[in-house]
Amino acid sequence: MDVMQKIRAYIKGTGSYVPPKILKNDFFEKVGSSDEWIFKNLGIRERRIAEGEVTSDLAYKAGLKALENTDVKPENIDLIIVATSTPDRQAPSTACFVQEKMNSPQAVAFDISAVCSGGLYGIAIGCQFIETGMYKNVLVIGADTFSTITDWERKDSVFFGDGAGAILLSATTEDKGFFDFKLHADGTGKYHFNIPAGGSEMPASEETLKQKLHYFQMNGKEVFETATRVLPETIDEILEANKMTSDNVDWVIPHQPSIRILQETARKTNIPFEKVMTNMDKYANTSGGTIPIVLDETYKSGKVKPGNILLFAAVGSGWTWGTALYKA
Repeated sequence: MDVMQKIRAYIKGTGSYVPPKILKNDFFEKVGSSDEWIFKNLGIRERRIAEGEVTSDLAYKAGLKALENTDVKPENIDLIIVATSTPDRQAPSTACFVQEKMNSPQAVAFDISAVCSGGLYGIAIGCQFIETGMYKNVLVIGADTFSTITDWERKDSVFFGDGAGAILLSATTEDKGFFDFKLHADGTGKYHFNIPAGGSEMPASEETLKQKLHYFQMNGKEVFETATRVLPETIDEILEANKMTSDNVDWVIPHQPSIRILQETARKTNIPFEKVMTNMDKYANTSGGTIPIVLDETYKSGKVKPGNILLFAAVGSGWTWGTALYKA
């Protein structure tokens, strides 16, 4: 490539995988919830649950699908990034398991942890490696098996499902690809969604197991209030920085927190809700997997046309949040 030409990262392939087991809303009647309440407030009808599969299995299957219909083979991948909050093990990285399963021994591999923002953070990191010319093909995978960290006797067990999505980023000098990111974090929100035990702060013990401290804990009110504040702010921020308005956006590819959060975000940013892609009705919130899964579905539906502007947006535990702009 001519070094004088600007290199961008573009989406060369997408793929996703969800486990076959379906868990419908009527399961949660035993914890005092109902299908009517869950669908009205969260937009969820059902979710997928992994049985006999671990996070790297889901990630690997999504990764292979992202390579289909491209000229990139597993041996051509330079870097594998896995965004997950539910790794196979604390060590080694889930990305290393994926690298082995994909038979990509030459690929660098590492995990990142940004919970529901993980997919977006992973894309941003992958783009930097491509834009600097260091790598040509980067596989970004968001994968989570939240069923393994869910206390099924709690009401907040309704929110999550298992799944993985993958995006193959490649280098181009054409007028397309990711052209801006705005990423943020605020550690003061760390206790509003967290898994208390299992790390160095609170190592696993008989007592932590007894107290169910290895399951996620969530302050739903804080999640809603934070998400509906920071998502509109960062959407306005990135559009203003690029001298664009909501009218310039063809499709919004958001993470899937709840239908109410996305509706409120669309209202505050003047984006027609029909432009907002959702799939939480089928899969619930798949955390790091949400953005790459909904992106894969959007691409395969034929909605995305050359020249379309895609707006990516996510908010997750930490707090972490951000946006990206992409030209198809």
